[in-house]
Amino acid sequence: MNKDTFGANTICTHVGEVADEQFKGAVSPIFPSSSYAYENVDVKRYPRYFNTPNQEALCKKIAALEKTEEALIFGSGMAAISTTMLAFLHKGDHVVLQKTLYGGTYNFVVEEFDKFGIEYSFTEGFRKEDFEEKIQQNTKVLFVETPSNPLMLITDLKMISGLAKEHGLVSMIDNTFASPINQTPADFGIDIMLHSATKYMGGHSDICAGAVAASEEHIKTIWNVAKNLGGSLSDYTVWLLERSMKTMKLRVKAQNRNAKKLAKWLQQHPKVEKVYYPGLKDHPDYALAKEQMKGYSGMLSFELKEGLNASNFMKSLHLIKESMSLAGVESTILSPAKTSHALLTVEERKRQGISEELMRFSVGIEDKKDLIADLEQALDKL
Repeated sequence: MNKDTFGANTICTHVGEVADEQFKGAVSPIFPSSSYAYENVDVKRYPRYFNTPNQEALCKKIAALEKTEEALIFGSGMAAISTTMLAFLHKGDHVVLQKTLYGGTYNFVVEEFDKFGIEYSFTEGFRKEDFEEKIQQNTKVLFVETPSNPLMLITDLKMISGLAKEHGLVSMIDNTFASPINQTPADFGIDIMLHSATKYMGGHSDICAGAVAASEEHIKTIWNVAKNLGGSLSDYTVWLLERSMKTMKLRVKAQNRNAKKLAKWLQQHPKVEKVYYPGLKDHPDYALAKEQMKGYSGMLSFELKEGLNASNFMKSLHLIKESMSLAGVESTILSPAKTSHALLTVEERKRQGISEELMRFSVGIEDKKDLIADLEQALDKL
């Protein structure tokens, strides 16, 4: 059968399996060996070379979902991001980054790049001119994240791709919040897709992993650095990630539906000041999100009315867990100022629009009525 015509559910379920030739089991066997033969073999396998049987197979699933030629998996999302950036940026090079990024990415850039002699600029906005005015003669990479963490702002992928090609740059996107189910940036010409696979790919809050998907040429460039930095993933975790990804589309679709309904409910509540969700028609990027996304994600953020205490609200929740990370089957909530963006200064958070009272809500697969009841009882206590 032609795998290129498979739908996302079929890719999630079947592509990238390791065949159990001995016992004909329905799921991939685990090959945990860290030592393989090197004589008379087609491939010299070694975990740090990202080519054990489980690693190699899972990469095929990720590449198929992102519509790229190849992929690599890493020990964390930041391992994927840092390795990929360092593969394309060298001493004297420059990178242009979107204004609003995951705090870990921002921190990596501002704390580490000076050591390598790499220059960087953050945009002031999300328009073409905001990116174009930051491009220099030594610029090599454009880096974006859409939807953005935590304000769910949308960046025009066609614009970014066109701008990168016009200036001979490599375009990169952190596609974590969307997942390949909701957004395939390769369709818009983006070169490299990055993920914290801990999130929607893993989906059960029990593994830590990262992923990058791109052309064969770009993956080779990344691999040459990756094998030296050593951010590989254990085969036990690889196996768990493959198992989790089999249900990714089912999970993400359920989370999309819940998030849209809860965003509308929160928007109408008298104690809620603002809701950030690209699936709402009054979101400033709604039209763009509708054009380049298949679903609007299970992520949203919101702020309470002035004078209401967000910390007290979160502590009053019963089903929705006050917890770090996101995208598990269970609903979680957190303060970006205290977690994902805690390493930014107060002034930098203010510039990015991240208030101390902002709450990021990762919507799970629970019944909508139960989540609404939990939100309502916590709001009633304020």
